[in-house]
Amino acid sequence: MTDIPPAEGNPQDSGSQPKTLGKRVAILALFVALIGIVLSTGVQDFLSLESLRENRQALLDFVAGNYVGAVLAFMAIYVLAVTFSIPGAVWLSISGGFVFSAGPATAYIVVAATIGATLVFLLARYVLGDMLRNKAGSAIERMRSGFQQDAFSYMLVLRLVPLFPFFIVNLVPAFLSVPIRTYVAGTALGIIPGAFVFALVGSGLGAVFDAGGNLDPAAVLFRPEIIGSLLGLAALALIPVAYKKLRPSQHD
Repeated sequence: MTDIPPAEGNPQDSGSQPKTLGKRVAILALFVALIGIVLSTGVQDFLSLESLRENRQALLDFVAGNYVGAVLAFMAIYVLAVTFSIPGAVWLSISGGFVFSAGPATAYIVVAATIGATLVFLLARYVLGDMLRNKAGSAIERMRSGFQQDAFSYMLVLRLVPLFPFFIVNLVPAFLSVPIRTYVAGTALGIIPGAFVFALVGSGLGAVFDAGGNLDPAAVLFRPEIIGSLLGLAALALIPVAYKKLRPSQHD
């Protein structure tokens, strides 16, 4: 049995196609305009170690004086970054750990990244399917069997281990009729370890800045113990898949 229901038909009947096309064009225009607005702000230029160093005290003062506003602003920017695939999401995660500490930052990152990924999923399934399907390319067929065997476990594996780019993993489940609840749950749980690691890196930046040193996030993130833990979690997520494969043979 599979977690994926039969492929859904077009939610719009043929008589409403002109109206549907008009709505899709309008949403696409809005989508492109929002991307332009976000990029025109130059927010991506501030997502760097040097920028954090230069604006350190201003960031910490702002958070201390307006914590709730800072959290909402951080999460809103993160949602936009994920939805529009703006380069620098890694630095956003590190920045979150820097200003909020690792624990709280992990929670904010997971919620914001899940919202952004879900918006991409909904756009792909209901609005910009044809255009985004082309962007997903051959990854659809490469992931099909995994989702057919156990959609939740495979979703969890794809989030835990970066076998495909994050944006592609946001898209493909929409084209394979993965239920949205499965997609959201797998995304939220699967990105927790990675979010915590990046936030943990950020939480240690203060000491690095005080010492006048430099930090190479890659050197921290790709330590054997961190990679090993992520692969271990991925292996645990695959246990239900192995169980489903072995179970029928027990009744032969």
